[in-house]
Amino acid sequence: MRAQTRHQLKQDRFVDAAGETAQWAVQHRNKLITTAAIVAIVAAAALGSWYYEQNQDASASAELGKAMSTYTAPLRPAGTPADPQYVSFTSSQERAKAAQQQFQGVADKYRRTHSGEIARYFVGLTAIDLGDNTAAEKNLKQVADSRNHDIASLAKLGLATVYHETNRDPQAIEIYKELIAKPTTAVSKARAQLELASLYQAKDPPEARKLLEQVSKDNPNTPASQIANMRMQQIK
Repeated sequence: MRAQTRHQLKQDRFVDAAGETAQWAVQHRNKLITTAAIVAIVAAAALGSWYYEQNQDASASAELGKAMSTYTAPLRPAGTPADPQYVSFTSSQERAKAAQQQFQGVADKYRRTHSGEIARYFVGLTAIDLGDNTAAEKNLKQVADSRNHDIASLAKLGLATVYHETNRDPQAIEIYKELIAKPTTAVSKARAQLELASLYQAKDPPEARKLLEQVSKDNPNTPASQIANMRMQQIK
């Protein structure tokens, strides 16, 4: 499930625009002229800002795509020469380090864009890959506060992984329960239940079985139910 936690990600993009006009009485001609000038200046500034933001997001998306290509690049056996036409790495650690540098660049340069938030999330994931739980927690916490519920829920899922790996299971359990209560498109209720069941499997098998039975019942004939049924067979 940890691989799913790292790689499932859904991007969405929206643009909010609003405008307002004001009309003055004819007798206030001077004020009307002054107001019209101000409105024209503000409108021009807003239009310029909109184009700037669009260009920024387009650039951020392009750079994020390059970083993702690095993060998903194939691994080649040690001693095998690299193909100059394709990016490849000899270890997952080497790949994660290279990708993290690119994600960090996007996150720092385009921090106010949606792509910048996604890059920050992957900075956290690559930190987990590299065993740097401190950096992972720092970056994932930033993204967990995002107004975008999908990316925020993925960051929380990553945070739960960090908490579990650093012996803070109560905090991890709290996050999983929150995600179960408030699922998103990126992190479904079943996925959060399966993650929590994994945590419980070693320390509280009856509770793990209870969760898995619920997943199987609520999601018949789905991959989630198949995973739940397989996990139940492993619980003694």
